[in-house]
Amino acid sequence: MKNQLAKVVDKLNKKPKWIRSWLLDFALGSTIKFVGTAGINCQLLSQNKAVFKLKNKKKVRNHIGNVHAAAISLLAETASGLLLGMNVPDNKIPRLKSMKVEYLKSSVGDLTAVATISQQQLEQLHQVEKGDFVIEVEITDSSSQLPVQCEMCWAWVDKNSLYR
Repeated sequence: MKNQLAKVVDKLNKKPKWIRSWLLDFALGSTIKFVGTAGINCQLLSQNKAVFKLKNKKKVRNHIGNVHAAAISLLAETASGLLLGMNVPDNKIPRLKSMKVEYLKSSVGDLTAVATISQQQLEQLHQVEKGDFVIEVEITDSSSQLPVQCEMCWAWVDKNSLYR
């Protein structure tokens, strides 16, 4: 059964292609302000895969002209978090527990993050009341190299337990 986020994304994906990405970016950026501020763009968001892009613009660069490490982490968090968000039951809330971000080499140009979720992880998410697992995120640059590899450990808890 699809949750509220998945239903909204499905509706947006039925819009004409020329406006679809803009609507999804606007919705995500309005809801998660830091994502909008950084200018992260959604390329694909489904229940088993998320692809997000971050252009190497002045506002996200470090002192040597590459995308800043914090912006790269935000890109990985966005891809993995929204992927989990597409699947978490409506009575649960996703929480980032930890992240491992390995900077393998300097990046060139724009960055693209790809996060996927396995069938086993989906089953765990729907069968276990509260738990966690790692979502791997691969980040490639404009030269199709892999400068950054990430492991984002996401948990899910009952929404009501946040206010106790």
